[in-house]
Amino acid sequence: MNPQKNDTFNDRLTTAAKAKEAMLERFRARPGPNDPAVLEQQAARKAIAEARDLRNAERKVAREAEAAKLAAEKEAQAVVEKALEAERTALAAAEAVRAAALPAEQKAARDARYAARQARRR
Repeated sequence: MNPQKNDTFNDRLTTAAKAKEAMLERFRARPGPNDPAVLEQQAARKAIAEARDLRNAERKVAREAEAAKLAAEKEAQAVVEKALEAERTALAAAEAVRAAALPAEQKAARDARYAARQARRR
């Protein structure tokens, strides 16, 4: 509405009716559901959705493969840790055996020296 005009009530009603009619005409001018342009847009949207679903599926497969790879690496690391722990245990056991045998060896060496000393005196 132009503020310069001095509209009457009837003019305002006519202008509103024309605006409604123009909106209705624009609505009617829209293409229908069987229009080739609409069908083309629907096909394009469907292709985009299928491509998105494919990319999501590929990402999911990649994530699962990465998770499986990490799990395998973790399992391998656990096996290595077990082997190292077994080696440490074996070394500790060998050290314990050696430590237990050391006093007996020292006593045997001391007894041998004592016997040698006694043999020299006789």
